[in-house]
Amino acid sequence: MEIVVSGIRPTGKLHLGNYFGAVTNFLHMQENYNTYFFIADIHSLTTHPTPEDLHGNVRQVLAEYLAMGLDPEKCALFIQSDVPQISELYTYMNMNAYKGELERSASFKDKIRTQPENVNAGLLTYPVLMAVDILIHKADYVPVGKDQEQHLEMTRTFGRRFNNLYGVDCFPEPQAFSRTGKLVKVPGLTNQGKMSKSGGEGDAIFFDDEEKVTKKKIMRAVTDSGPTEPNSEVSAPVQNLFDIMDLVSKPDVIQHFKNAYSDCSIRYGDLKKQLAEDVWAFVAPIRERIVEIKSDDKALAKAAQTGADKAIASAERTLKEVREIIGFRRFY
Repeated sequence: MEIVVSGIRPTGKLHLGNYFGAVTNFLHMQENYNTYFFIADIHSLTTHPTPEDLHGNVRQVLAEYLAMGLDPEKCALFIQSDVPQISELYTYMNMNAYKGELERSASFKDKIRTQPENVNAGLLTYPVLMAVDILIHKADYVPVGKDQEQHLEMTRTFGRRFNNLYGVDCFPEPQAFSRTGKLVKVPGLTNQGKMSKSGGEGDAIFFDDEEKVTKKKIMRAVTDSGPTEPNSEVSAPVQNLFDIMDLVSKPDVIQHFKNAYSDCSIRYGDLKKQLAEDVWAFVAPIRERIVEIKSDDKALAKAAQTGADKAIASAERTLKEVREIIGFRRFY
């Protein structure tokens, strides 16, 4: 049984949503499955990063993954561009993906709305590359967030289409995976949906934020005017804070503030102050480890090389089979 993770784009830093939405699952998976985790630097080219930013961001994310507990000896933790077989299979699978279905992708519609000046071919075929990241290791399961379920369904579509076109059983149909049985969605601080970099600097709690920055963001989090009747329904922005508190605070602390909300005695300043303390207590040790690893060039190089070796071996097995199926056979 194998699991491949679509990875995180190297936009510079991970946030609390990435950790609870993905990394906690990763830690469980590396202990129990044959796993492939990667940093999606090829995907990031759709936004045209500078070489300096791209390399620095990959370095940051690699250090963060390692600091959060991913072990290169237990999993394949690699950088996407270190595995050239991915780009080759991407070329082949693009021949069987159709313009209409790609244009209907939710991510493509969102991108042409938010960056109309840069609607490139990579954005259109983004679902194909995401599918290849999964198919090249013949994954059975993929840990995905709710916003990625369409991409997983498209992955199954592309895999089935290849199998049907050539009359083979090459690619399995990967399913969504979660250790808890549900897909985790960590809310942001601005009540715009899940915690996200795109939600603005104040929406996400980043692991490289300093203590004062982290606490300031939480103190500025969106709330409401407060409950007016006992046992009233919790509003969405306040529920977001309770959801984050569920992840980092002690049960008795959580219950205290829920009781205070129910009897209308809650003070949001106290709630935010407690949440800020609990978030920092969780983030600080990981942050210190990130700084330590990021300064160790040899450790980063060894981790990247170990992961690339594992991923290339797996990818080349699949690609050799695909070349033979398609009819690419050498005369020498």
